[in-house]
Amino acid sequence: MAQNNTRTVPAGTPTNVTQKHNKGGIGESTLRPDGTLKVTGEFAYSSDMWHEDMLWGQTLRSTVAHAEIVSIDISEALAMPGVYSVLTYDDLPAEMKNYGLEIQDTPVLANGRVRHHGEPVALVAADHPETARRAAAKIKIDYRELPLVTDEASAIAPDAPLIHPGRDDHHSGHVPHPNIVHRQPIIRGNVEEARKRADVIVEGEYTFGMQDQAFLGPESGMAVPTEDGGVDLYVATQWLHSDLKQIAPVLGLPEEKVRMTLSGVGGAFGGREDISMQIHACLLALATNKPVKIVYNRFESFFGHVHRHPAKLHYEHGATKDGKITHMKCRIVLDGGAYASASPAVVGNASSLSVGPYVIDDVDIEAVALYTNNPPCGAMRGFGAVQACFAYEAQMDKLAAKLGMDPVEFRQLNAMEMGTIMPTGQVVDSPAPVAELLRRVKARPLPPERQWETAGEGSDVRALPGGLSNTTHGEGVVRGVGYAVGIKNVGFSEGFDDYSTARVRLEVINGEPVAMVHTAMAEVGQGGVTVHAQIARTELGVTQVTIHPADTQVGSAGSTSASRQTYMTGGAVKNTCEAVREAVLEIGRRKNGSYHPAWATAELLLEGGKVVTDGGEVLADIAEVLEGEDAIDLELEFRHRPTVAFDLKTGQGDGHVQYTFAAHRAVVEVDTELGLVKVVELATAQDVGKALNMLSVVGQIQGGTTQGLGVAIMEEIIVDPKTAKVRNPSFTDYLIPTILDTPTIPVDVLELADPNAPYGLRGLGEAPTLSSTPAVLAAIRQATGLELNKTPIRPEALTGTL
Repeated sequence: MAQNNTRTVPAGTPTNVTQKHNKGGIGESTLRPDGTLKVTGEFAYSSDMWHEDMLWGQTLRSTVAHAEIVSIDISEALAMPGVYSVLTYDDLPAEMKNYGLEIQDTPVLANGRVRHHGEPVALVAADHPETARRAAAKIKIDYRELPLVTDEASAIAPDAPLIHPGRDDHHSGHVPHPNIVHRQPIIRGNVEEARKRADVIVEGEYTFGMQDQAFLGPESGMAVPTEDGGVDLYVATQWLHSDLKQIAPVLGLPEEKVRMTLSGVGGAFGGREDISMQIHACLLALATNKPVKIVYNRFESFFGHVHRHPAKLHYEHGATKDGKITHMKCRIVLDGGAYASASPAVVGNASSLSVGPYVIDDVDIEAVALYTNNPPCGAMRGFGAVQACFAYEAQMDKLAAKLGMDPVEFRQLNAMEMGTIMPTGQVVDSPAPVAELLRRVKARPLPPERQWETAGEGSDVRALPGGLSNTTHGEGVVRGVGYAVGIKNVGFSEGFDDYSTARVRLEVINGEPVAMVHTAMAEVGQGGVTVHAQIARTELGVTQVTIHPADTQVGSAGSTSASRQTYMTGGAVKNTCEAVREAVLEIGRRKNGSYHPAWATAELLLEGGKVVTDGGEVLADIAEVLEGEDAIDLELEFRHRPTVAFDLKTGQGDGHVQYTFAAHRAVVEVDTELGLVKVVELATAQDVGKALNMLSVVGQIQGGTTQGLGVAIMEEIIVDPKTAKVRNPSFTDYLIPTILDTPTIPVDVLELADPNAPYGLRGLGEAPTLSSTPAVLAAIRQATGLELNKTPIRPEALTGTL
């Protein structure tokens, strides 16, 4: 993939960067320590773990979406040679038998009722994985099927079955129906009066499909019982301490007896925020007193984690004839599936970001999430904001077309900037270069047309729609160009106590100062361990930095999600390193009789293994200062500035800590006869505040862009509306982009520092997923002239054969 790593910092822009120069420090494209191992296949993932005398766990899942469990017969499974244990709900050891991220509504094993296709019902432990699978298949379950809830109409009908009868959680009191998980309105200004000022009004109904995270490594882990009656759990996850708080109560153990260590994670994208096999492996290990390993296959993985919420979105916008947007009204309905997971937070994001990066003073917004019998949905890269961006960007194109304006110029005319007031009343107090991002992607030269025509060598079918399927040779192929821009929040919002912890140890080993950084951050492939080492080298002036394995023996680092880890855990590492540095200098000042008088007066730094003045004068080696001293070992927490919950009637409140922005220009070629699409290029521009590692920054942006492309033209979990069963739980039928589908992705990086953030950085991993999808849709619309209000675009939608 081609790339353009433009680093743009306009004159006078504050950078808020510690100015130290140490090899491998911040600002350098330091290579990832796990990179070579991963590309050569030598990296050890959680599925590769092995323990002497271990057993294999298997989960039996429901074959229907909504039913009463009349009976369960486990006798044949228990009688099989090699089977050590079979567990059902009645065998759970503690009074607490449910778990959940925010609302504890998910049973560890189904309790008399299943609410979605693939819900866990029973567990088996055996001495071989095939034995465990065969034993699970011998468990006999008698189901009495119940009426289904599959959409909003069936969820709130007068006779609708209640997915969770008698629910009593902190959202239940302000929703209009028990089958609504959460509702968030946002009201600002007066839409009815603003509508009168509009010269044009456009409306749209949009449908966003259910997307799978499609991570590399399916769910896996190992639980090992310990002599103190506890359990050691080695697992691939996104948030160790959140898992711990959910696991310990249902095991009936104090948290200190459930020790968790992060194992190799093969991607996450939100799909590992929720519990999957963690509790099941621990239950089986404690029941058998043997190590138990569970590894999902790809089929089971589709049922073992949450997905992106499918959505129905209705939007109305008005504008004056000179192109100023007068008002916006929208309603967003998210299908949360059978359990709450992160649905409340997704609702908050969808509503508060539903206007997009535009100045609109008069808005009327409502977002809801439903309980249904469809698969549970929760966190996925850019959650809530992705669905909204798809709709509001289509609306921007509709408005521009109706006004006869260029779609980029129309967006720039209405673009927010620093100082803009969000629909929630929050003032954007850091750079918001929306118009500039759009200018950059538009100004980039377009790729050559008809690239499949190779002079003198025939056609290169790889460059054609349909690619190597060799279905077309250019007949009926037309080009389209589309634009989009999006806004995403960074970090946990709405008053959540978002913090992260870091422990840093500095000591002298073999005459050289060495730092160890210990956090509970889940390295899921985002490159956080690389950045933490860069921060430590910069702040401590050392070369040798060791990253301790992530576990629960240190304070929480929060989730690897919400584009927050570099900001939050990076901030914790920075702050703790600064405290360690001050401790070193204090030791030096105490010993200053042996050194230079500048110890007493100068501003001192650690750089290149030395203690230096701000003028660069070397005072001592760090190793000399620490000679005869104990290691400096500190653990500190870091919090961003506080946020507040949105008002439940008006949606007002400073609910987010930071905003991030990305824009895309998509170039596509469409065979209008066959309905095939080739995305030729997805150029992008993004403000990252400060690129701590440009190589990682570009990789994150290109990865997020590709995920957005996937949901635009190929990715969707198909749920049968009559049975609520998943129809395509495999990568044979659920399509994801391969390298042959991935276009050129040139990246233009701006660095406009946020003065409130460590180093001025912005979270960046999610923003490119927002705008890449609507940019591709806009390009296809421009090529075909079709409205195309649903993702993903399928061939039949382009050929009129629906």
